Amino acid sequence: MSDSARNPSLFQCCAAATSSAHGAVRPRRIDQRFLRSLTDAGLPTPTRTVAVTALAQVPRSVPTAAVVEGVFTPRRIDSSLTSFVVQHPEATFIVDPSFCLDAEHRAIAQLPGLLRPAVRPPADAIATVTALRAEPGLPALDFALPTHAHWDHVCGLLDLPGLPVHLHQVERDWVMAGPVPPVGGVRDSLVNRPVAEYELDGPPVLTFTRSRDLFGDGSVVLVDLAGHTPGSVGVLAHTARGWVLLAGDAAWHALQIEKVRQKSGFPGLFVDENRELTFKTLHRLHLAQQVVRVVPTHDHDAAQHLAAPRSQAAEPLR
Repeated sequence: MSDSARNPSLFQCCAAATSSAHGAVRPRRIDQRFLRSLTDAGLPTPTRTVAVTALAQVPRSVPTAAVVEGVFTPRRIDSSLTSFVVQHPEATFIVDPSFCLDAEHRAIAQLPGLLRPAVRPPADAIATVTALRAEPGLPALDFALPTHAHWDHVCGLLDLPGLPVHLHQVERDWVMAGPVPPVGGVRDSLVNRPVAEYELDGPPVLTFTRSRDLFGDGSVVLVDLAGHTPGSVGVLAHTARGWVLLAGDAAWHALQIEKVRQKSGFPGLFVDENRELTFKTLHRLHLAQQVVRVVPTHDHDAAQHLAAPRSQAAEPLR
């Protein structure tokens, strides 16, 4: 595809730069009225537990203000392309198979040129398939479940041929429609493989309006985190140490959730499909974090709480 079909316009670039500068000085305020309007529907009643393991990944140091609008302390934070393996008695699956071998040519080259430097991971980033092989105790994967269809949550599938994918129907329609993928979306990972579409047709859970009980036992429940992409979901898992919510890119870092701060205008205006809805989802996560541990996919430090047992701390989850 041509760069002209994917590259942001001059107007979009100027808008992003202006938004970044304005947000650094006057970040968007919490919508207290919306926050007060939210109700907590409570947690599921699980009958089983699952194990959630964060695969090994190397961090990339990024300016805090580029991730958390208007926040400069600490000056930098660690970001990473973490994938998670969930072991349920009925199946083992991977959440956000993030990074593929030779990602520069197989995935990043399909992004707009302006975004490539902003999203390019460290040279020593670990491919998902490599990280899986480094964890010999993990069972074989039965399927993959991306929280959404951006390149850095699905391109690891390119090294896992034939592995079925469970994908929110809204998300699949979004990424596959039109002559070219939306910004950040990469279709190659979903082509010529089994895709099981699902709907969020279950009741409200915590502060989230819709859900899907993946195994029917309350141990893994998908919740609606729309905004970053139309079909973004979170994976709420009941582990032996408590509840954990894998939040995808609804937030890039826990500081966003704690302070209810959106992403900076660049690259936020390009990667958040609906900034208004993304901001409302942050409010929902802000309240949910009081009950469950919320882990944004790119928050390296948050993911370390779910690292493999040999390096895992004994700190209990909420």
